Amino acid sequence: MKKIDKYDIIVVGAGHAGCEAALAAARMGCHVLLMAIDLDKVAAMPCSPSIGGMAKGQLVKEIDALGGEMAKITDKTAIQYRTLNTKKGPAVHSSRTQNDKIRYHMAMKAVIEAQENIDLKQAMVERLVLENNRVAGVEDQTGFGYQTRAIILATGTFLSGLVHIGFKAIPAGRAGEFAAYGLAKNLKESGFQLGRMKTGTPPRLRKSSIDFSKFIEQDADKNPRPFSMFTEHIRMPQMPSFIGHTNQRAHAIVGRNLERSALYGGMIKGVSARYCPSFEDKIVKFPDRDRHQIILEPEGIDTEEIYASGLGNSLPLEIQIELVRSIEGLENAEIMRPAYAIEYDYVNPIQLKPSLETKSIFGLFLAGQINGTSGYEEAAAQGLWAGINAACQIQQRTPFILDRSQAYMGVMVDDLITRGTREPYRMFTSRAEYRLMLREDNADLRLVEIGHELGLIDDDTLKDINARKQQITREIKRIKGTVIKPSLTVNDYLDRHGTNSIRHGVHLDQLLKRAQLDYDVVDALAESSDPISEAVARQVEIEIKYEGYIEKQHREIEKLKNLERVKIPPDYDFSSVHGLSNELKEKLSNIKPVTLGQASRIDGITPAAISVLLVALKAFQK
Repeated sequence: MKKIDKYDIIVVGAGHAGCEAALAAARMGCHVLLMAIDLDKVAAMPCSPSIGGMAKGQLVKEIDALGGEMAKITDKTAIQYRTLNTKKGPAVHSSRTQNDKIRYHMAMKAVIEAQENIDLKQAMVERLVLENNRVAGVEDQTGFGYQTRAIILATGTFLSGLVHIGFKAIPAGRAGEFAAYGLAKNLKESGFQLGRMKTGTPPRLRKSSIDFSKFIEQDADKNPRPFSMFTEHIRMPQMPSFIGHTNQRAHAIVGRNLERSALYGGMIKGVSARYCPSFEDKIVKFPDRDRHQIILEPEGIDTEEIYASGLGNSLPLEIQIELVRSIEGLENAEIMRPAYAIEYDYVNPIQLKPSLETKSIFGLFLAGQINGTSGYEEAAAQGLWAGINAACQIQQRTPFILDRSQAYMGVMVDDLITRGTREPYRMFTSRAEYRLMLREDNADLRLVEIGHELGLIDDDTLKDINARKQQITREIKRIKGTVIKPSLTVNDYLDRHGTNSIRHGVHLDQLLKRAQLDYDVVDALAESSDPISEAVARQVEIEIKYEGYIEKQHREIEKLKNLERVKIPPDYDFSSVHGLSNELKEKLSNIKPVTLGQASRIDGITPAAISVLLVALKAFQK
């Protein structure tokens, strides 16, 4: 292998995971090589050109609070902002944007190119160079080698990627792009347990060939909030999406052509996501539904391409044309890019440590879809996590680990390394036990201090966050100490807002807890002498309204912390623990949990088993 300069860290793959990994490590002072098969696809959006959504929006805010880049690039390129679940409680409010995908790619590439300590190169990595189960470098398809002390694999769907359109199978990482077969083979030869997954994308339609009058227009939010706490103004023009539905004719077309689908014709072996079914899946699994929703979303300002969300399939092109044109408003629609399914290799994530370093090879980290996840946001969060930890390892710092009570990304990583996954893993609010504490609106309050300790957040930002925390505390204290006495003005206000009047003095926080009232009641009846920003007012209102629930979650979190404090030695022999079944011993030995808390979340582990393990650990320590 011909060698050149040695890098601290090499990141393989420049998708959303790879970009965040490279930026984090470089900003922490490491010399990083970022390698992409095609530099024209850095931070590409091969599926929906959107960022955020339920639970995903929370991940993006957390990335931002830790010093990542995704939220900033999102704000630079977003052409539609919407907040989801606004009729529900704040725990599940989630931001989502539609983005100009070319501008997103170019904006992220510009940041990468301008970042000190990053070399960006186009090359396909064929194999890892290992020495005594430690990474030493990589070799590309030309036989050229690069030395390094740590490697982050962020390969997306490129490991043995295979694109399916009908019975036509095309080796590709994405449509029109090379797949990485050599690296996949190399990982298998290195002893990793690989599985096979499947995802897909819908057709892109020509805008001028669509009759949008047959669809319901869905506008962007009128007063959108930026994703990033560093964004002061939203400058991109906002564009609508359009909602429509399929019909029985469309369903019949798919039904009589199922055997020609790659998915149902036996061509695809990979496991698909149950929560994001292809159109063929919808017809087969929901036969009683007479229609399914589709959403037409613009792919950018300067393109005719429209993303037809809801019509993903793996049918032959001629059937796709017939299917699309059976839908009202799409009778003359032109398919610019056909829908396709893609299957690819992934590494079972139970083979990873909490840092996302592999257990078997020192210095090798995995991030993104290679770990069995789906979604740009999940990938970016893992990339940031792996990039930080690779840098921490190089700099001999304590690993960066967030637990389930600190962040959604902590929930995700814990799920992956503790339970593994046999289907594409997607983040949901329901996965987070403490979601009331892990809201989108308080990500900066939760994580900025940690980002600052890592060197990814500047002093001024930390100072601003601490000042806001102090103001929130003062305002809550003031409201709780303020008594509102009955008067004509007070009761008239309460009556106008549909809530009961008062006959005796009432503490202001008790009024604010009423469902009919929001922070405006504070401004109306006892306005603060200090100016209160919208961000502070929102936190104060949530903290007071949900005080009882928040206190309950704090108690639950303390129980979690108690279990997490009990460390398990890395070489602990679980087979020697008396009182555990052989099945549980095998699971514990395979996963090798690092704390009693992690052990408690392994499938099949009971409270009784945790008690037995606790006693055994105490005896071992003595």
